[in-house]
Amino acid sequence: MSATSLAAEWALQAEGLSVSLGGQQVLHDLSLRLPAGRWTSVVGPNGAGKSTLLRALAGMGHDQGRVLLQGRALQGWNGRARARTLAWLGQNQATAGDMSVYDVAMLGRLPHQPWLGAPSALDHAAVEQALRQTQSWDWRARSLGQLSGGERQRVLLARALAVQAQVLLMDEPLANLDPPHQTDWLHCVQELVARGTTVVSVLHEISMALQAQELVVIAQGRVLHQGGCADVTTHRALEQVFDERIQVRAIDGQWVALPRLPAPR
Repeated sequence: MSATSLAAEWALQAEGLSVSLGGQQVLHDLSLRLPAGRWTSVVGPNGAGKSTLLRALAGMGHDQGRVLLQGRALQGWNGRARARTLAWLGQNQATAGDMSVYDVAMLGRLPHQPWLGAPSALDHAAVEQALRQTQSWDWRARSLGQLSGGERQRVLLARALAVQAQVLLMDEPLANLDPPHQTDWLHCVQELVARGTTVVSVLHEISMALQAQELVVIAQGRVLHQGGCADVTTHRALEQVFDERIQVRAIDGQWVALPRLPAPR
């Protein structure tokens, strides 16, 4: 297969990734391929290595192995080109609380701007679109420090969306969001994928993760299963990795994860 066709098929590839944190190995020779133009969710128990995997895929460090973005090793990318192609929304991202919501979202446009250049009309249009997508436009003049945790999360999501990257990685994007805004996030992701964007999310909300197209199940720093969210084998892998304490069922045409309650005595 040519490099061009490989890049078209796989948005991200990890080959033999190993990561140690604080002297303890978190990822163990992990390999996987994430399809382009689809939404893949990464799930697993606490401490499985989900966030560490996502950070490695974003180019934030690994001890061994390599990561390929659209068929090219991350190290081979020009920094600005990579920042335009791959956007990242992490957990507890630090942002100055005195910055306005609009300026925080504009940070997502930095890879598109010349050094010390003023934002263009395209930059302003992208920021407005991202803030409206996340229902944050009405607060654009407020400072980030004035917002609740859920409101801040929506602004940080807007910053990631403003990049308009081909690949979007999100680590626990639903943190602090109430159910209506979780639904808004779901619709946003579905719209992105419909336009050809690759989305990779780490989620604790298993029922939401099952709305993706692909699921990666990991435990103890290793991939246990990768498959379609509607596949029976994926459902079994999910139930097993959570020690049979959940069950995957179809409700109103959607797959959801329910607690497995003990049989009544």
